[in-house]
Amino acid sequence: TAYEIRLSLVGSEMCIRDSRETANITDGSRFCADMAVQNFVGDAIRGATWVALHNGGGVGWGEVMNGGFGLLLDGSPDAEARARATLYWDVNNGVARRAWSGNSYAESAIVLAMNENPNLKITIPQHADPSVIDSLFQSS
Repeated sequence: TAYEIRLSLVGSEMCIRDSRETANITDGSRFCADMAVQNFVGDAIRGATWVALHNGGGVGWGEVMNGGFGLLLDGSPDAEARARATLYWDVNNGVARRAWSGNSYAESAIVLAMNENPNLKITIPQHADPSVIDSLFQSS
């Protein structure tokens, strides 16, 4: 995995991750705060040391919602378990959200993640034929 937890960690370290709602979301839903709120709540129940739900994120108030978390990594088995659970949730939630918005690369990535971990269950979007959608809006 991209995140290696070392038992030899001496002292304490803080891992900080911030999830920006608008990145790679092209279906018009990027102005919803669903992913930021899901990350905020999901990270909290998985043991993040602290969580934050905030507006701005360096791009201006009203432009983006962010859900962030921090983890105190002290080398303990508990810290390792919380880091694995929180990082796995946070990353896959973001990939799933982008898949739902029509990002084909994210859809491929989340299908691969589900194949690698049978406990990961994500609803995969069903794509309509664009000509069928277009025909609904044509005048008769």
